[in-house]
Amino acid sequence: MDVNKIRATCRPIRIIVGLSAISYAVYSGNQWFYLGVIPLIAGIANFCPACIITKKCDVETK
Repeated sequence: MDVNKIRATCRPIRIIVGLSAISYAVYSGNQWFYLGVIPLIAGIANFCPACIITKKCDVETK
């Protein structure tokens, strides 16, 4: 099991959610949406800290 990898479908979703949250933070001025940097970095770095705890994002080995 490799906890440093995110499933292929999960990675672009994290990047889109992160960019959307940051864009909304700039648009609305609400500081809390700058936390969108967390899923953005997780998607770009191909690492998910939550995968260590939940073990649901692991890439399955064949």
